[in-house]
Amino acid sequence: MSMRFVFPQPAKDARSQQAADAEGVLRPASSWLLRTTCLAGLAGILIGISAIHASPALAQQDPASSLLGALQKPADSNTPLLLEATELRYDFDRDVISAVGDVQIYYDNYAVEADRVDYDRRNSTLKASGNVRLTEPDGNVLTTQSITLSDNLRDGFAEALQLDTPQRTRFIADTAKREAGNKTTFENGLYTVYTRPTTPPNKPPLWRVRAAKIVHDQQERTIYYEDASLEFFGKPIIYLPYLSMPDPTVRNKSGFLIPSAVVGSRVGAGLTIPYEVALDPTYDLLLQATPLTKQGVLGQAEWRQRLDTGSYSIFGGAILQAQPGEFAGSSGDRRFRGVIGSEGKFDINERWNWGWDVSYRSDRAFLKDYSFTEFGSANDISRIFLEGNTEQNRFEANAYAFRISQEDYVTSPPSLNAAGFAPVGSQLQDKQPYVHPVVDYSYIYGEPIAGGELSFVGNLTSLTRDTTDAINVNTVDRFRGVEGTFTRTTLEASWRRSLIDPLGQVFTPFAYVKGDLFFLASADQNVTALTGDAVVANGMPAVGLEYRYPIIATFEGGNHVFEPVAQIIVRPDEQRIGQLPNEDAQSIVFDSTTLFEWDKFSGFDRSEGGTRANLGVKYKVQLEEGSYVSALFGRSYQLAGLNSYIKPDILDATGDSGLDSTQSDYVSSVYFDTSHGFRLGAQARFDGSDLGVRRAQVQASGIYGPVVGTLAYAFLDSQPDLGIEDSREEILGSSSLRLEENWRLFGALRYDLVNDNVVQDTVGVGYDDEGFSISFSYSEDRSRNNGEPVDRLFFLRVGFRTLGDTQVSSGVGQ
Repeated sequence: MSMRFVFPQPAKDARSQQAADAEGVLRPASSWLLRTTCLAGLAGILIGISAIHASPALAQQDPASSLLGALQKPADSNTPLLLEATELRYDFDRDVISAVGDVQIYYDNYAVEADRVDYDRRNSTLKASGNVRLTEPDGNVLTTQSITLSDNLRDGFAEALQLDTPQRTRFIADTAKREAGNKTTFENGLYTVYTRPTTPPNKPPLWRVRAAKIVHDQQERTIYYEDASLEFFGKPIIYLPYLSMPDPTVRNKSGFLIPSAVVGSRVGAGLTIPYEVALDPTYDLLLQATPLTKQGVLGQAEWRQRLDTGSYSIFGGAILQAQPGEFAGSSGDRRFRGVIGSEGKFDINERWNWGWDVSYRSDRAFLKDYSFTEFGSANDISRIFLEGNTEQNRFEANAYAFRISQEDYVTSPPSLNAAGFAPVGSQLQDKQPYVHPVVDYSYIYGEPIAGGELSFVGNLTSLTRDTTDAINVNTVDRFRGVEGTFTRTTLEASWRRSLIDPLGQVFTPFAYVKGDLFFLASADQNVTALTGDAVVANGMPAVGLEYRYPIIATFEGGNHVFEPVAQIIVRPDEQRIGQLPNEDAQSIVFDSTTLFEWDKFSGFDRSEGGTRANLGVKYKVQLEEGSYVSALFGRSYQLAGLNSYIKPDILDATGDSGLDSTQSDYVSSVYFDTSHGFRLGAQARFDGSDLGVRRAQVQASGIYGPVVGTLAYAFLDSQPDLGIEDSREEILGSSSLRLEENWRLFGALRYDLVNDNVVQDTVGVGYDDEGFSISFSYSEDRSRNNGEPVDRLFFLRVGFRTLGDTQVSSGVGQ
């Protein structure tokens, strides 16, 4: 018969309980078992042995360290305990209290199972034996044959223990012994990963770490390994006679990290050796040295620090190239090359934060030529930002500096150069602007206004450019950017309300007004198209109405939705077209996603004018199983006033946009989703006169058995108004093929159909299982402007789950 006891917090002290035992009272004896269990920490002790923290950072420091440090976990004497056992015994002669037969202890969300639990009061020891199993709330499971511990948690001994974690990691040891409350020794320890439930149970892992002895010194907060080895298929491949690392209580500690290798035709062969200097729990210094056979030693350093409200880092890297001529023809042909930068992000309060991500490098090609390693967050864009968000507001301020990677080049044909301005391919860096700053603000009014939603949008953009970016197209000078400092501020208020009549028709009246101020005092005087006014004010009011009538037809297994949409917008003509800079409205993409936009310009520098109607039809068939097909077809009409897309600005960004006529091109889209792994999406723009394809994009992705793939096709017709005389047509595909259970083949291809040329291609093979992964790939790139006709890259990556990974790369671009 099973006995069940639920014990609250004991009220008596140990001395009074002993007196009750002497009187031979059974109930106090049972309470004494509980009290001793709580005070000696039966549950806490067993729990402590099994406690392992699965933090990736700690796991990478040491697979067993968190287990070793867990013996120090105290028990909470205030926590109630539930004990179930077949019988409860008290041996008066030996002064031993025992719970025997199917013992189950539930304590503080932990569960302990054992054949027997004995408390030896005379020797003050506690022993659980026979199929001991402990389960923690986080999923860790400890099994052992027996464990003996002192009631003060200082000393203990366990035999044949095994720990399994939810992350499928496993630690096994023949014995574990703790002495003096400070030092724990594991004999014949083994760390590995175990397989998924679907994997054959007898399948051994590829690798494991074995050590003859593992010693955890709690006072030193250090773990020592003796006679350690990394084994593959049960055979040791790396032997380390002695190894030490920090225990789980140490967040970081000085020491070497896993190295990586590189081989390149320009840099030679090398090995990146990282070393971390742990100065404090909140800051450290990462040092890296990469000796290269051709170029010398590349040195790197990164300082990282956490503060109360955020974190930041400062990083840099430099090299004195031994053979700079390897990079002849590019900006990398120099002795000293390097980069320096910093990033950080800090919270002002729960809604506001600010930060930066800035870097500066010696030359344009440095990051690509030495791409085998990372230099902090260094990239082509540097920015300083301030952000704030609430449920109805958004504020963002950014200052930008752009550092390009493309080398200067000679224009072909020379006729593209605009007389009196820098040639098209020259001074590319000087043509990049400094943005100081761009500010965006949006606000949605919380209460309805006239039954509708009122919102505000604001923008401030200020920038400086050192050199005018000009191009001559069909004997007309066009300007992608103008030398000088320009500032524009914009405020727009909009209102909309949706009304539904008894037939289900949806009427949405709307209105908006936009105001701009341009400050142009320092414009390049050679750009004669610009106005000579120092300050220019523009305004654009508009009213409109949108009509929708969704018609639903239901059939067995799904439904059809047919929805005609009509939109009309009335406003005055756009003013001063071609007399003002255009920095943020240069990209005009007219397709199904922008058909019903009130203003189809991509930025604030331009404002759509005149009376325009947008018409379209939407259709969707939805199946109950989840599959659906949706489509849209439509067109836009300029009904009155000046068409903003016909009259060119200083760049003529609207030329060949599909909107540069009274009746626009046709736009359409189709999307298909099977809900079973296959998706297809397509968009196209057709000429309004002859239905010729002007722009098309198709993308498909799917899973079929062991094959996963994506395929994309893009076509862009020529745009003579922008100086693009030829059409562009490419296909891009990628696929992965699963071979058997763990092996896979993968590849990717980007192909230029117009020039019959492979732009990029990649092929590789990989292996992945529960604890080990390895992949090898070879890729070619013909799109880089670094003096090489083909940029080849070999890449090998090896990873051990929880231990870390390393890589080897080789390429002619390096």
